[in-house]
Amino acid sequence: MKSGETKFFQELVLYAASAAFSCLVLFVGIRQLDPNREASKKALETKKEIAKRLGRPLIQTNSYEDVIACDVINPDNIEVEFDSIGGLETIKQSLYELVILPLLRPELFSHGKLLGPQKGVLLYGPPGTGKTMLAKAIAKESGAVFINVRIANLMSKWFGDAQKLVAAVFSLAHKLQPAIIFIDEVDSFLGQRRSSDHEALTNMKTEFMALWDGFTTDQNARVMVLAATNRPSELDEAILRRLPQAFEIGIPDRRGRVEILKVILKGERVENSIDYDHIAGLCDGYTGSDLLELCKQAAYFPIRDLLNAEKSGNGSSEPRPLSQLDLEKVLATTRKTRAAASEYTRVSSQSTGWSGNNREPDDYQVRAAISELSKLMVSQVLNIQAGDQDP
Repeated sequence: MKSGETKFFQELVLYAASAAFSCLVLFVGIRQLDPNREASKKALETKKEIAKRLGRPLIQTNSYEDVIACDVINPDNIEVEFDSIGGLETIKQSLYELVILPLLRPELFSHGKLLGPQKGVLLYGPPGTGKTMLAKAIAKESGAVFINVRIANLMSKWFGDAQKLVAAVFSLAHKLQPAIIFIDEVDSFLGQRRSSDHEALTNMKTEFMALWDGFTTDQNARVMVLAATNRPSELDEAILRRLPQAFEIGIPDRRGRVEILKVILKGERVENSIDYDHIAGLCDGYTGSDLLELCKQAAYFPIRDLLNAEKSGNGSSEPRPLSQLDLEKVLATTRKTRAAASEYTRVSSQSTGWSGNNREPDDYQVRAAISELSKLMVSQVLNIQAGDQDP
């Protein structure tokens, strides 16, 4: 009796081991035959790398969120702060109160609906005035992850993928909150809707606005859309409604230019005798970007003097400090970006004045008269020929 039971248990164990081995072989075989095996493995490694870069725990994401995650920037890796932006003191204070503080202290804004975090902020103004720098500084000061949305990453050749990628932007931002969804040159993406727009672009805009409104129902979601443009008039009305807070980043005044120059030249080897107010007075109409290029060009003069001194045998170990004369030399030979662009446009319009598309009105009248005279002469000749052929 015992031998029969022993044999039965042996056969049962053998059958269970055989079934487990068969399942293992089948599982390994299926994994080896999976065409997406390498892609899934690579996606997992990418997730781990992104989690390490962001300093966040590994989160569950789908394939569309993985595409968007490649453009996520850790705020610790952003070097721009409010102190590294010259001028704009009033705007920086307003941005701190309306944008940064709700992301840093959400408990202060969780009482009622009036003090909820901002869902949309627009920065607009001429090119080169520091809109993108302000966006980076907001992410740095608030400690929020920075999702830089690029329209090239949202487009896909597969129908419906664009909407799924747009949805992935918001779902990933919700998982990584506090998060800032930044759209630079927003007019190229969310401009006014026209009948000539492609269907895929129209569907993408509609999906973006629908998901944007969906986040407003969650008062505790620390997700904000930050947009920048230099053409606010071309934005769709529905987009402007979703951007209730708008800040104009205009051309800096003289005091602002002084602050910008001090920030740019901070940490550089410059002479103590530089009169920043005098230089700022000579830079009327210059943007922050123009002032940066001005200082970069002036920084080459000490290098040139060093090279010339080496040629004459009187070289030194390091270039001399930047002087006020260097900045004045650059101002005497260069112009701000807007002035150069305007001059180029004027010269171009004059140079094309001799083309066929820009002839004087009198020239058109002469050509029209010659054309009518030619038609009249041809008709007369045809009439004479027809009269000669009549019997």
